[in-house]
Amino acid sequence: MNWLILIVAGLFEVGFTSCLAKAKETTGSEMYLWYGGFVTCLAISMFGLMKATQSLPLGTAYAVWTGIGAVGTVLVGIIVFHESVDFWRVFFIFTLIASIIGLKVVSSH
Repeated sequence: MNWLILIVAGLFEVGFTSCLAKAKETTGSEMYLWYGGFVTCLAISMFGLMKATQSLPLGTAYAVWTGIGAVGTVLVGIIVFHESVDFWRVFFIFTLIASIIGLKVVSSH
């Protein structure tokens, strides 16, 4: 169950970084709505990380959480914000995903 909580927390990390990017593109009240989304996603993400680390090793949980956030944010950047895609970028995304899976596999919890 705590792995599921950690994955959801990582997805909310993608949410708060995406909200920051959208807030940068807007002005006025729409910008503040995106900042509200940022704060909400940040709180949920941190709470999920906190809950997951109550039974998972801290180092593993933090690495998985940041890895999900990093991979998800890069993918959102490519898909939503039309950031560049090249061989090395995709290669290192896959190595990061492999590392996250590896940490899950070798974790004793």
